[in-house]
Amino acid sequence: MTHDQIADALWRSIQRGVHDPAELHGAIPSIDDAYRVQLGLLERYEQFGERQAGWKVGLTAKAMQAQIGYHEPVFGFLLASGHRPSGVVLDFDSLIRPGFENEICITLGETLVGPGVTFEQARRAISHVAPSLEIIEKRHVSRPDMGLGMADNAQQKAFITGEAVPIGLLDLAAINVEVAVNGIVQERALGAEVLGEGPIASIAWLANKLPQFGRQLQAGSRVMSGSFTKQYDLKRGDTVKAKFTSLGSVTAAFR
Repeated sequence: MTHDQIADALWRSIQRGVHDPAELHGAIPSIDDAYRVQLGLLERYEQFGERQAGWKVGLTAKAMQAQIGYHEPVFGFLLASGHRPSGVVLDFDSLIRPGFENEICITLGETLVGPGVTFEQARRAISHVAPSLEIIEKRHVSRPDMGLGMADNAQQKAFITGEAVPIGLLDLAAINVEVAVNGIVQERALGAEVLGEGPIASIAWLANKLPQFGRQLQAGSRVMSGSFTKQYDLKRGDTVKAKFTSLGSVTAAFR
């Protein structure tokens, strides 16, 4: 099957509410192939009336890589319809084996054209940053298939943001997050856990990766820069909070 044929088959399956079609298991031989199918899926969402808000970078912390068993970053896309404000209450029954990650949502003020984008160039391109949570779905856990999982947008479901602030002189690698579930602190971590340099490294990586697939990191895009910690599962009734030094907090509840 071609990338376009796989994207068509996956799109039809998703419209039926099936993200894990048996006929596509093993059909995507590499992560690069998965990205090409994923971008084909994005085109179909846009044809259906959706608008792209930006991108996500995943598997940025060593704790996340160890948890998933894949040891390099990955990307997915963000849809505008997936954005929610801090304090949102989400319908638990509408989610497929959900979880959450704590991240910084970065807004680009300038377009970055890779390859060759440096850390310093990535920082200068950032206009605002916000505390955020990514809501993920483990849609392929029953029969793990990394290629199909990446093609189906790398677990992305929604992104929740608090108040955005200008980046100014903020050192994103030095920001500390405190993650709490139902009022109980689970762990704390520094932004430096993201690719060993902090969330700006995710921007540089993405700006240099997208051109391999005919895309650019455009001004105005939002980028979820990757979790500081491991991924957490969610249960009905949970309330979660990520508190970032210098940025503030973001919360969500699941009922």
